[in-house]
Amino acid sequence: MNDRRFLLPVVLSTTFVQLLNVTIAQIAAPAIRSGLGTGPGAVQLVLVGYTLAYACLLVTAARLGDRYGYRRLFVLGTAVFTVGSMACAAAPGAGWLIAARLVQGAGSGLVAPQVLSLIHTGVSPERRPRALALYGATMGVASLAGPLVGGLLIGADLFGLGWRAVFLVTLPVTLVSLTGATLLPRTRGTDEQRVDWVGATLATTGFGALILPCALGREAGWPWWTWASFAVAAVVLSCFVRTLRHRQDPLIHPSVLRDGTARRGVLLVFVFNAGVPSFTYLLFLHLQSALGYSALSAALVSAPFAAAAIPGSRAAPSFSRHLGPTALTVAALVLTGMAMALALLIGTGAGRVAALPVLAAGGAAFGLFTASVFALVLASVRCAAASSVSGLLPTAQQLGGTIGVTAAGMAYFAPADSASAAFGHAMSYEAAVFVLAASIALRLRRTSSGPEQSGSRSSRPEGTTSRSAKKLDDPAW
Repeated sequence: MNDRRFLLPVVLSTTFVQLLNVTIAQIAAPAIRSGLGTGPGAVQLVLVGYTLAYACLLVTAARLGDRYGYRRLFVLGTAVFTVGSMACAAAPGAGWLIAARLVQGAGSGLVAPQVLSLIHTGVSPERRPRALALYGATMGVASLAGPLVGGLLIGADLFGLGWRAVFLVTLPVTLVSLTGATLLPRTRGTDEQRVDWVGATLATTGFGALILPCALGREAGWPWWTWASFAVAAVVLSCFVRTLRHRQDPLIHPSVLRDGTARRGVLLVFVFNAGVPSFTYLLFLHLQSALGYSALSAALVSAPFAAAAIPGSRAAPSFSRHLGPTALTVAALVLTGMAMALALLIGTGAGRVAALPVLAAGGAAFGLFTASVFALVLASVRCAAASSVSGLLPTAQQLGGTIGVTAAGMAYFAPADSASAAFGHAMSYEAAVFVLAASIALRLRRTSSGPEQSGSRSSRPEGTTSRSAKKLDDPAW
């Protein structure tokens, strides 16, 4: 039995809590360090472990869903994430917590590609653009809600749990999602769709070698192993791309490399996410470390950005329908203006009050962008490439966020005359990233077919092959 009315609530609630965990631990990092009596290096591994496991599995998990069934992988990933969350909350030491975060991230990596595939196979063509907009909005709001929810939980110290509450808060949602997963559309894997294990090994190794030094390099002072890791990533990922056409059932469909819209769409998601997660990270860092705000106070200052993302995401379908990819350019330019204005406003008390409407404008633009970009890209790519793009888009999102935090941190910690000047350096980085995203979105407009034709393309079951579309409602699981 399945009821498609429950598909979006189930998959989007799981998406929300899993992306919430990317940022919620950042705000709890000082409390984790003092509570476990550990050093900054171990805490950094707690933060990195989740993203590392998450990003490395995304492309492989997309093919595993094709092979073994989307609902099966969704349930497995959600269960792994739930176990990891309970292990995080019960961690007696740093080593346990790092291992539990890796388990959490692995569960999220298994789930993320299945969400897009379930939307494409389980939502009717006329409702699919709206569903994809809700998916993008959920991802955006979750990434912003993490610091806010984390700050509230740490400040409240519920039941004396301290930092452990940030890992327990997701459990009710994931347990309900596991129950609701029985109502998801039944999909059956196909023996014809084999898993490219050589490609999976290359992709996982390459992404891991890229993410690890980005996440740990600055804190460690960029020792030799970070540069060796970058070299390994370049070699392994180059080998992965160059051998795609020579492997049977490659992990990424070779047509992705020939599809200009697919390439630009993945690049756009990567560049944009090199800006937004790093922006919220730097804003919290500056408010707490330089200006002396508590975690709760810093969360409240940033609240207009997160709150305005909701109406921005609600308006996204209308903007996308009338403007197409131009809506992405407009949103990126508004975020550029926000970054430039905040560089001048955050330094003084009066300026921080004036910054609140600026943050609200930026949050609305962020909601518009995140709720539009996945639908616009997936509606424009060729059907053969859509399944691979469904795995590549969240991969680009996580890679962009990790690399962006590193690059923005380097800008912030570069030599500066004052904390305000350092924040100005970081906002200059953010403005440059958003300008680049706006220019890529313009190129996306030139290569896509426009709102009308994009809508007609979305009537096809993107995200699956024709075999996958036929698997829907198969009586076997």
